[in-house]
Amino acid sequence: MNPGAKAEFSDYKESAEYIRAKLEAKLEAKPDIAIILGSGLGGFADRLEDSVVIPYREIPHFPVSTVSYQKGELVFGKLGDSHVLAMNGRFHYYEGWEMWQTAYPVGVFKLLGIDKMIITNAAGGIGYNDTRTLRPGDLVCVTDQIKLAPMSPLRGANIEDFGPRFFDMQSVFDPELRRVAENVAAEQGFSLKEGVYAYMAGPQYETPAEIRALKLLGANLVGMSTVAENIFAAQLGIRVLCISCVSNMAAGITGAAITEQEVLDVTSEISEKFEALVTGVIERLATETKA
Repeated sequence: MNPGAKAEFSDYKESAEYIRAKLEAKLEAKPDIAIILGSGLGGFADRLEDSVVIPYREIPHFPVSTVSYQKGELVFGKLGDSHVLAMNGRFHYYEGWEMWQTAYPVGVFKLLGIDKMIITNAAGGIGYNDTRTLRPGDLVCVTDQIKLAPMSPLRGANIEDFGPRFFDMQSVFDPELRRVAENVAAEQGFSLKEGVYAYMAGPQYETPAEIRALKLLGANLVGMSTVAENIFAAQLGIRVLCISCVSNMAAGITGAAITEQEVLDVTSEISEKFEALVTGVIERLATETKA
C-alpha cells in the first residue's frame, strides 16, 4: 500500500479475508484479542504457541513497517486458552504513511471479529504535576490522550460500516480492562502507574519547551504512535487497554540527550516484566470470560 487515496471498505474486507484464510487453515480458530507491540517489545510474540506468521507485505492493502528493528509481521497463536493476534511492528506518520494508514490494521481486526485490543508503546516520561514520579522502566496504564497534531485517521469519506463519523472519545480506554491490568500487576509485585499520553508526530524528539507545554496541559507521557489506533478503535467499539513503557525521560527533564539506543536498551531490560504483565492480563480475561 502506498500513501494516497483513503482505503474503501472492500480493501479492509480483502485484507481480513486473506488473514482469516491463513489462520483458519492451521488453527481453525478466530482471534480472541489483538495486541500491537511497540518499540523493543516484540519479544512477546515468541510466547505464542502453534503460531502462524504472516508478513505484512503479503497482506493485500496492508502497509509495511520501515522501522529497522520491527519485524513487520502478524503472529497468531495460542496463549493458554486464548487465541492472540499480535502485530510485531506498527506504522508511524513519520515513516511517510498517512494517518489513516497507521490505523489501518484496527479496521481489519474489527472484521476478524476482535472486540478487545492491547496497545503498547515505548514513551518518554514527562512526569506529573503533583508528588508522583516516573522513571525509565515504569509501566504506565494510559487513561487518556492528547493529540495536538491536526490530522486524524478518520479524515475524509466516512465508512458507515465502521460507525458514525462523529463519536464520543470519553471512554477510549476501557476501565474494566484497566482494572484487570492493575490487579495482575499487583499480584506480580508491582504497581501499574497511570497517565495521559501525548502524541507528537516526530521523528525528531521533542524540545524542552514542547515538553514543558505538554506537562502544563496534563500530559505524563509523550510518544510518536498509538493515538491513531486508539481513535479508530473508539469508532469501531473495540475495547482498548493501552500500556506505555517509559523508555527515557522526556527532553529537559534530566538534561541528558535522548537517543534511540537508550529507548531500545530500556525496553529490552523491562521486556520480561512487560511480557509477564500482558500474559497475565490475557489469561485473566480468558478466565473471567469463561466464568
